[in-house]
Amino acid sequence: MKLRNLFTDDSAVSPVIGVILMVAITVILAAVIGSFVLNLGGSLQNTAPQATVDFQYNQSGTLTPDGNVTVIHQSGDQLENSSINVVGSETGGYAEDRYQTDNSPYTAGDTILIGGYTSGETIRLVWEDPESGSSSTIARSNAPN
Repeated sequence: MKLRNLFTDDSAVSPVIGVILMVAITVILAAVIGSFVLNLGGSLQNTAPQATVDFQYNQSGTLTPDGNVTVIHQSGDQLENSSINVVGSETGGYAEDRYQTDNSPYTAGDTILIGGYTSGETIRLVWEDPESGSSSTIARSNAPN
């Protein structure tokens, strides 16, 4: 065997690379088609919006004699009013929704005024995903004692 023939003979390189590329393309196509057929990407859920919210407590309330809470949207994502509720915890469970806002979006600078909280109660701003029905707490605060 001559050394010169070894460097000039490249007849086996092209078919091997071609087979490797064909196998790689076939595997990628099978994965993409399989994910569409099995709907693997369709089970993703919406992520909860991010917002900074401030809770201000007024113990001599204008809505109720027990006091009221003002929930102020400071910054962050716009929240659709049909998807948010302000709820409070009472005796270990969650009270029913205390406030359902109107149809305009809840954006920075907007306020929600609710009345009737108890000392030490946890007040939460809850977002519910309209598509899946799952919920996330955007912000929470404990009422003063």
